[in-house]
Amino acid sequence: MKHLFSTAIASLIALTAFAQKNDGTTKSLVNAEKEFAKSIAKNGDKESYIEYSSANTLVFRPNPVNAKTFYSAQEKGDNEVSWTPNLAKVSRSGDLGFTTGPYELGSSEKKYGQYLTIWKSENGKWKLAVDLGTTSNKPLAKVTPQFVEPKDHVAPKFMNEREIKAGREIILTTEKTLNTLLKTHGIAAFGGFLTDNARLLFPGNEAIEGKGKIVSFYNGMISKINLKTTGVDKAIGSDLAYTYGVATVDYKADLRESFNYVFVYEKAADSSWNLIVQAFVPAER
Repeated sequence: MKHLFSTAIASLIALTAFAQKNDGTTKSLVNAEKEFAKSIAKNGDKESYIEYSSANTLVFRPNPVNAKTFYSAQEKGDNEVSWTPNLAKVSRSGDLGFTTGPYELGSSEKKYGQYLTIWKSENGKWKLAVDLGTTSNKPLAKVTPQFVEPKDHVAPKFMNEREIKAGREIILTTEKTLNTLLKTHGIAAFGGFLTDNARLLFPGNEAIEGKGKIVSFYNGMISKINLKTTGVDKAIGSDLAYTYGVATVDYKADLRESFNYVFVYEKAADSSWNLIVQAFVPAER
């Protein structure tokens, strides 16, 4: 019996590793996301988040907190949550990617929202890096899934701390420039930093798709945004990166609110860095 139990545990570990296996494709990332969802449905969020998180994973609940620390202190959690990725992308180096889409919470009285999860490769497996969700009404718009495969593959190479820091500084400088322009040119400055097919996740709203619609949304309700960046990471392949921090939002209705934010950047053909996903969640103070 002891031998059978040990064999069963070994098989379970092997299946989990296979489910999270990263072969550098977006397909493997989407598969890892789906297996993560199945794990939560079966085992609850506590066990699943601990399994799929690394030592440095951040979850926004609503402020950023270490995932393993947060879930280790929780009782066995809710498994009445489901979600479906409808946008995913992986870096050329296969070490960083993201998924986003709608989620549902609860069974009798459902709650809805949009989520963003950033994934990093660790020992050949996909692990959560950042996870957050925004609330919304039941999504009505149908979104065609976009699972974007890397245009080619750049084999990861060893990078020393100086090179890693220099790469991150490029992203920090980009966001600092964005913040300066938001102060001097107003909310319309976002337009110069958004990809044409960018996505915005903002509480109380369905996912807003496309540069034009996002700028229109900002112009319609927000007068000022000030960004304070607290973290950054970048793919070795130098084509995807993300930042997170705190945004102070001044609405046109003479109201100020603080949000935690996560921005995903991608590198354009002209080597500029542009926003492909923006996600905001209310900050607790």
